[in-house]
Amino acid sequence: MAITHIKTEAAPTAIGSYSQAVGFENIIYLSGQIPIVPETNQILAKDFKEQVRQVFSNLQKVAMAGNSELNNCLKLTIFLTDMGNFSEVNAAMREVFSEPFPARAVVEVSALPKGVEVEIDAIIAVPK
Repeated sequence: MAITHIKTEAAPTAIGSYSQAVGFENIIYLSGQIPIVPETNQILAKDFKEQVRQVFSNLQKVAMAGNSELNNCLKLTIFLTDMGNFSEVNAAMREVFSEPFPARAVVEVSALPKGVEVEIDAIIAVPK
C-alpha cells in the first residue's frame, strides 16, 4: 500500500518542511495545526478558546481532504504553553467530540511556532 501526502488549501499551508498530513492504509497522520486562519494566513488573536476552535477547524479540513473527518480521530496530542488552559481545552473537546473521546496527551511546552499558545496533531482513521 502506498503512502499518500494530503494537502488542502482549506487549511493553513505548512510553515516548514512537512506535509499537512500523510496517509497510510486506513490511517491519516495529521501534522500539528496552530490557530492560523487559512483565508488570511494570520494567527487568530482572539481568546484561547477561539484559538482552540480554530485549530480543530483546521484539523477537520485536513481530515476531510484525506476522505475522513475529525469524528474518526483515534488520538490527539495537544501542546500548550500554559497548562492553566487545560480546562479550556477540555471544554473545546466536548464541543467537537462526543463520548467515547479519542485518546489524548496534553503536554506543556516552553514555546510553539509563531508564538501561539496551542498546537494539536492527530491520528485519524479513514472509514473503508
